[in-house]
Amino acid sequence: MAKKSAIEKNKRRQRMVAKYAAKREALKAITTNAEAPMEERFRAQLQLAELPRNSSKTRIRNRCEVTGRPRAYYRKLKMSRIALRDLGNNGQIPGIVKSSW
Repeated sequence: MAKKSAIEKNKRRQRMVAKYAAKREALKAITTNAEAPMEERFRAQLQLAELPRNSSKTRIRNRCEVTGRPRAYYRKLKMSRIALRDLGNNGQIPGIVKSSW
């Protein structure tokens, strides 16, 4: 089980990303627009830099929904390999059976 503080910090980042997503997208559109005046693009770049760092989507860490583990994360299942194996061995995930021969 991961530290509760790390899990909560990641949840806080996810909320902040959702809060600033529209503003960040609008500013990025201005900065990448080659037809916009240079001063306007530079002003948008400065405003983008003033936004909180944790409002960036790349700051979010994929974590297991069950344990909070940050490594060996399967995106499709939203859980780590260890949690997947435990739930699969207990028969709690349909379609997953421990193989033996």
